[in-house]
Amino acid sequence: MTTTWTQAARTIPRPTQAVIDGVGVEALTDRSFDSIGPRDGEVVATLPACDERDVDRAVAAARAAFADGRWRDRAPAERKAVLHRFADLVDAHRDELALLETLDTGKPIGDTTAVDAPGAATTLRWYAEAADKVYGEVAPTGPGALATITREPMGVVAAIVPWNYPMIITAWKIGPALATGNSVIVKPAEQSPMATLRLAELASQAGLPPGVLNVLPGEGATGAALAAHGDVDKVTFTGSTATGRKVLEAAAASNLKSVSLELGGKSPQVVFADAPDLDAVAEAVAWGIFYNQGQTCHAGSRLVVEDAVADELVGRIAEVARGLTAGDPLDEATQLGALVSREQLERVVGYIDLAGQEGATVVLGGGRSEPVEGGCYLEPTILDHVRADARIATEEIFGPVLVVQRFDGTQDAALHLANGTDYGLAGAVWSADHARAERVAARLRAGSVYVNCFDLGDVTVPHGGFGASGFGGRDKSLHALDQYTELKTTWRSL
Repeated sequence: MTTTWTQAARTIPRPTQAVIDGVGVEALTDRSFDSIGPRDGEVVATLPACDERDVDRAVAAARAAFADGRWRDRAPAERKAVLHRFADLVDAHRDELALLETLDTGKPIGDTTAVDAPGAATTLRWYAEAADKVYGEVAPTGPGALATITREPMGVVAAIVPWNYPMIITAWKIGPALATGNSVIVKPAEQSPMATLRLAELASQAGLPPGVLNVLPGEGATGAALAAHGDVDKVTFTGSTATGRKVLEAAAASNLKSVSLELGGKSPQVVFADAPDLDAVAEAVAWGIFYNQGQTCHAGSRLVVEDAVADELVGRIAEVARGLTAGDPLDEATQLGALVSREQLERVVGYIDLAGQEGATVVLGGGRSEPVEGGCYLEPTILDHVRADARIATEEIFGPVLVVQRFDGTQDAALHLANGTDYGLAGAVWSADHARAERVAARLRAGSVYVNCFDLGDVTVPHGGFGASGFGGRDKSLHALDQYTELKTTWRSL
């Protein structure tokens, strides 16, 4: 099927305009940037680097749409119907969206067709159903008063989305924001704008009114302008901790807008010697770090393993990794594709180069590969005997690199290592002793904890973390609705 997808890649329309007020428009900026495809290093598209004037125009469109109530004042059942049509169109255009995302990011086409595009549709559909199921409250006042507590949309929401899961994370943000009646401006990462631009076109076809969903391609300056804009009511950001700090500073320096941050991770999988099935553990650990080339915020990037089974388990993980099919992202058989950019590849290689300096051992991989000439490919890599204070143990690498840390079998030693970073996005514990597993799970400082499994779940559960992994709200689940609404108390004297 490589030939079929390659042929489609040559002819697929590539969105290159900003979407403002429901239509593609020429940007006001005189700057542009090339989106470089990590599959082969070729230019995928040239897009405008939207500047402050384009941000002003998109914010004005979103504000006008919110102010006149064209979406906010729709009955929840009507918003539900539009979002269902939107989800249906995403499903109908699955292959097109998946191909755009693979060209932008280097993800395997088998993943974007089976996971990313369907996942975006599922999320939109789930929040469509939530739109008319959010109730207010009546406060327990005395007989002389009636007090109601209602949820109101915030207004203009800026969603700054990363490059690792463009469609899915965009849906995580626009789903609840639109369901609750807000107007939204999405700023996709410069590495992966095309699928998001196409989503906005489909939203208009579904009947979303003009101005309610806008998309601005651009570089860091575009996101910075949104974060600092005085007429944006809310910023929801997923990305690096360093950029999250800048978003927070800009929000504070402007209009004190609400901010939600979902940032990095250094998630541990804690394995005790009595883990019930080491083959199952090896599969979960390998896929937990090597899926999406390790470019997942909650990837299980650290293995914290009891000494007694460490050698055996590391060997089994390496065996699983060797069996993964690396190749052309446009080949449906490929399981490991390209890293998103040359810059990201060099960053990850730099961390691997630190392993020897920090006393670690390269058990597997560590080298570049080139299944497609000019692409950004790296072998799955395992670094063993990593010290707790090593940079490779405490800093987010964001690539297909597993860090192995060993402990003596005591619960306290395992937790000391597992909680030994500033991050707290996810974690797992593997043990046949269910009481111990529950005790360790309770003490793992992470927003999502898995017991004898890893990275399972769906849209019904919240996603977010502790500490340097972010704060201000959660993506997914009904809790995400809290990010995009304000509580209003109305007190009536009787």
